[in-house]
Amino acid sequence: MVNKGSEDASTLDPIFRPRSIAVIGASRKKGSIGRNILHNLIEFEFNGPVFPINPQANVIHSIKCYPSLQDVPDEVDLAIIVVPKSLANKAVEDCGKKGVKGIIMITAGFKEVGGDGLEREREIGKILKKYQMRMVGPNCMGVINTHPDFNLDATFAPSFPAVGNIGFLSQSGALGAAILEHANELNLGISQFVSVGNKLDISGNDIVHYWAQDEQTKVILLYLESFGNPRVFTQLAREIVKKKPIICVKSGRTRAGAKAASSHTGALAGMDVGTHALFEQCGVLRVNTVEELFDLAQAFSRQPIPKGKRVAILTNAGGPGIMATDATVSVGLEMAKFSKDTVSKLREFLSTEASFSNPLDMIASANEEGYFKSLKILLADEGVDAAIVIFVHPVYIDAIGIASSIIKASKTQKKKPVLCVFMGRKNEASGIEELQKAGLPTYLYPESAAIAIAAMEKYHKIKTRKKGKVVTFKDVSPETAEKIFKKVQRDGREMLTDLEVNRVLAAYNIPMPPFTLVKSLEDAVRFTEQKNYPVVLKVISPDVVHKSDVGGVIVDLRDEAELVRGYMKLRENLAKLDPPLEDYEILIQEMVKGGKELILGMTYDPSFGPLIMCGLGGIYVEILKDVNFRIHPITDLDAKEMLENLKGIKLLKGVRGEKGVDLKAVMETLQRLSQLIGDFPVIKEMDMNPFMAFADRKKCMALDARMSIQPAEIEELTGKGTS
Repeated sequence: MVNKGSEDASTLDPIFRPRSIAVIGASRKKGSIGRNILHNLIEFEFNGPVFPINPQANVIHSIKCYPSLQDVPDEVDLAIIVVPKSLANKAVEDCGKKGVKGIIMITAGFKEVGGDGLEREREIGKILKKYQMRMVGPNCMGVINTHPDFNLDATFAPSFPAVGNIGFLSQSGALGAAILEHANELNLGISQFVSVGNKLDISGNDIVHYWAQDEQTKVILLYLESFGNPRVFTQLAREIVKKKPIICVKSGRTRAGAKAASSHTGALAGMDVGTHALFEQCGVLRVNTVEELFDLAQAFSRQPIPKGKRVAILTNAGGPGIMATDATVSVGLEMAKFSKDTVSKLREFLSTEASFSNPLDMIASANEEGYFKSLKILLADEGVDAAIVIFVHPVYIDAIGIASSIIKASKTQKKKPVLCVFMGRKNEASGIEELQKAGLPTYLYPESAAIAIAAMEKYHKIKTRKKGKVVTFKDVSPETAEKIFKKVQRDGREMLTDLEVNRVLAAYNIPMPPFTLVKSLEDAVRFTEQKNYPVVLKVISPDVVHKSDVGGVIVDLRDEAELVRGYMKLRENLAKLDPPLEDYEILIQEMVKGGKELILGMTYDPSFGPLIMCGLGGIYVEILKDVNFRIHPITDLDAKEMLENLKGIKLLKGVRGEKGVDLKAVMETLQRLSQLIGDFPVIKEMDMNPFMAFADRKKCMALDARMSIQPAEIEELTGKGTS
């Protein structure tokens, strides 16, 4: 949970920028965490006094030791607590009495073990609030700040990071240590690192907010296992990504509980959907693995962001060039088309056996001069936005010399990213280390470079996209909807009837075809005397959620004879069920033909709140799964992206001479749905499936819909103007 104090990022300064540090639980025992933390503070040359606290020792690591924090004669900004869990609460209380403002709680055995541990953690929270202290942890690995003014390594990690511009947050301490080690292997420098542990006080939101204002941090990397407050994260990230990229690995991608959902929307909304929707809305770049996280970190921390998706590939081997081409196209990038002037300049010095199209294959004999001149010319081409340079090690070529040539050529411009792929040797003479130290991301395979450029190009769009707005429609009647929801609650029901759903949607100006509930075949025939054929018959029953699954929908009845046969068939289908369906009514309505079937809906997620969905609809929606989710409330831009990012968007825009549907009408319906959900958080799940979209917006309407609400004792009825 984000604290009120997080509105002022400077409250984290005692943790990341302390002037003095006390290590409560410092130890003489080699290999212990208490000794390793003290050792790292000294070895990393922290710019301030360090006070070991241990009542059993006079000196630790050649530093005077104090029996208690109260015995330290000077002020203490930061306390690192490494005592056993039974002594941790008292240590926090001592910090408060001493006037300490920042705490890093390494000690474990709290919320993560449950029971008494949870209670101990709650007590620590009360002490923090009492003394207005900020704390990282408990159950964490610590904090690093490489800025030379501080030189702070308050962790027990075995290796020291290099100075750089990457802020890295890990919810896992063990993974954090491994990641720091890997960063060193890649010559990647960090600005600050934090292992947040249980997030009792300081959460990921606090850290992201802090790094947004840190001049040394240019790229933010996150490894998350859970969100504290997703809505606050969304608000923060939307602003931060306009200035700095946020790249995240989020674990926990599946949820078996979706099986129990009553709506299509609920069934499609697994645990990971909310995370994906949040990241898409706020512009966070998501990766699937830690390896991919580092692939992107290399590129974002070392190279400029491309202004487009046109990629030039330079290689000395045909096979890797083809691999790079396939990878580039598969991630949505484009192969740059070289200008005539570019090709002409290349022909002046490259072998006649070279391929002068893209990829530019200089063949195996390409030397240092060939790489330098070719890359310089490609980067000068206005039709090139980024370059991937591939080198496969022939035995007789100096790899370090090739690397030097690439470095030299990349410096002839500063606006286009250059990513390298050095395949083959990994020894000291491979040239890879030289490239990395010169700021050129270097990969073993072309796919990694292509994925990194695609992410950079996506980030360029994120930085430049317009800010959407939440639209509030005036032609709605929340009073009408409120009366319906109150009646459903009084009846002790969760599912609304079709008639009630129709009236709720009508109150928000979302149209459905006119219909009538009939008690007999004669009633159905009378309906057709006032309306036009064809008509459709549907079963209405509290025991039926998906009508098609029980044979409860008979469509395209074109005359009275077909109506009679359809009516009898419907009743026969319901009688064959096991057990037979007895409590039901039959609905008749005009059939809407043509158009494109969509599904619009929402489901409530315990972590993220209401999730709004749109996608290609119909009876196969759960099989095709061509849907997009966004977290409520959605903006006009969100509604547009939800539609345009569908795989089947070309079907909606019109193919082979067909007219496209009115996408603006669908977007408006999504925004009206968002307003309805904001006005009534009591809504648990709903579907409009199919929502028929036409070229003529007047014909766009929901043909079928279902809606359920939370039990009255769980949820307030209205949002009290939250929309």
